[in-house]
Amino acid sequence: MATALSLSELAQLVDGNIVRGGLAPSLAGVAALDVAGPGEASFFGNDKYRSQFLETRAGAVIAATGETGGPDTCALITVANPSLAFATVVRHFAAAAKTLEPGIHPRAVVEPGAVLDPTKVRIHAGAVIMPGARIGDGTEVGPNSVIGEEAVIGADCRIMANVTVRERCVIGDRVILQPGCVVGSDGYGYEFSGGRHVKIDQVGIVEVGNDVEIGANSTIDRARFGKTVIGEGTKVDNLVMIAHNVVIGKHCLVVSQSGIAGSAKLEDYVTVAAQAGVGGHVTVGAKAILTARTGVTASIPGGATYAGKPALPVREEMKQQAQLRRLVRLIERVKALEQKLGGE
Repeated sequence: MATALSLSELAQLVDGNIVRGGLAPSLAGVAALDVAGPGEASFFGNDKYRSQFLETRAGAVIAATGETGGPDTCALITVANPSLAFATVVRHFAAAAKTLEPGIHPRAVVEPGAVLDPTKVRIHAGAVIMPGARIGDGTEVGPNSVIGEEAVIGADCRIMANVTVRERCVIGDRVILQPGCVVGSDGYGYEFSGGRHVKIDQVGIVEVGNDVEIGANSTIDRARFGKTVIGEGTKVDNLVMIAHNVVIGKHCLVVSQSGIAGSAKLEDYVTVAAQAGVGGHVTVGAKAILTARTGVTASIPGGATYAGKPALPVREEMKQQAQLRRLVRLIERVKALEQKLGGE
């Protein structure tokens, strides 16, 4: 269990340099600059908060390499990335605040044939673990969540409240599924026949890699056949829609209200910003960045930043937008010339 840290232990934890010692003998928690007290650590990573940094009562502050300011009463540790270093400190103290308490709540339903060790998992009230489901050690299944038949949940996962993982889907280790997300819902597949939309059976699964996080109320459709894949380390925000047979690579970021249509492929380290859309059966190359509201209608190479609809390299899109703005003035000039010539 995590405990209070001395200044030297804090510096070692974040691989930082102690620029200035402080008065607090130990640090027992974390807080923002403006509310932190002498027994707490904070961080300074944005110059907009310099006034708070100069007045903070924190026992220690983590700041960027080269920083020397702050109150004399406050210890100063410098690192290359203060925000990332502070996340490590938060994680350290969070471990003390929350530990897995194994057990199955009396109002949970674990059906015969489910595979789990009740001394190594926690199943909350109202959760349902269906026949053939497998739950890895160290995993917590939140209230009213449903783990479908033959679904596999890896080790040390956090399944929050009201999550559904449907039948046969596979979840890796250390995955976080935020409240209300659905993994393995039917893909949106229909054929128009005889004047009606006929449902196409969706018999595939979803496979989620290790260290993935799926945000609240996001949905990931099962494949029509085969797999919808979310690669290792990928982070999906709240309110995201991922359709059937999509393949998302490793360590991608998919931000809120984005949509990825069926059979699209995102290669590794792609960033999809808010409200962007990726059309079906296209590929977005590795390390591409789609800015907010970008619409991808054809495959695009990686290693570039895109904007607009259809998606264009961001400089080209900005140039086109500038030209469109000039077009309004050009039309006004043409009208003026027509009026002048018509009057002669």
